[in-house]
Amino acid sequence: MEDIYISSQYADLNPTWHEEDSPWKADQIAKIIDKNRLKFSSLCEVGCGTGEILLNLARAYPSAKFEGYEVAPHAYQRARLKSTGNVSFHLKDILQEPDAHFDVLVIADVIEHVEDYISFIKGLRTKGRYKIFHIPLDLSVQSVLRGWPITNLRKNVGHLHYFFKDTALATIRDCGYSVVDYAYTASRIELPKQAFSSKLMSLPRKLLFPLNPDLTVRVLGGYSLLVLAE
Repeated sequence: MEDIYISSQYADLNPTWHEEDSPWKADQIAKIIDKNRLKFSSLCEVGCGTGEILLNLARAYPSAKFEGYEVAPHAYQRARLKSTGNVSFHLKDILQEPDAHFDVLVIADVIEHVEDYISFIKGLRTKGRYKIFHIPLDLSVQSVLRGWPITNLRKNVGHLHYFFKDTALATIRDCGYSVVDYAYTASRIELPKQAFSSKLMSLPRKLLFPLNPDLTVRVLGGYSLLVLAE
């Protein structure tokens, strides 16, 4: 499946590389950094796409150094043109870089695309102290009943693995991490360019989430999980 990123297939299906989502994602990452008072001088995003999340984080933390690793040439060619004094990009697999080490690693909407995601997550352990994962929670009662939302994610954006909160957290712990903090993010409510079906679901999700977050996410879906681990 990695071929879809090396070739033009993913770029053809997703020509913006989801750049429009990047300010929102960077804001979620900044919230968990600030909430947990993380001090860092270096931050790396693994699977950085076209670099927009890193650029937004660099504006929020101007004293730190930022590096992005990307294996898709199409995304990297766009990212490298955005390099600044404290933001740089690499067309490399970080797992093949023995000396790479950072205070914070960001892995935003990546593990669901990786065939051997268990080995991938384990391999990242030595690359930094703190890891921030953003994981779409594709499995919900409504998504399983309808079926097509999951098959469309596989076809259009390359999701190979599907999680709900408990399996996402268990995966991270089983890979040898300790979970420091986690939070739901309202990806299908707050992100731009939502499908009509997501817009229809936004009202019940907004109404029910404050009453019972876990049940709302498990039944209605539409959320992702942000996890701080070390």
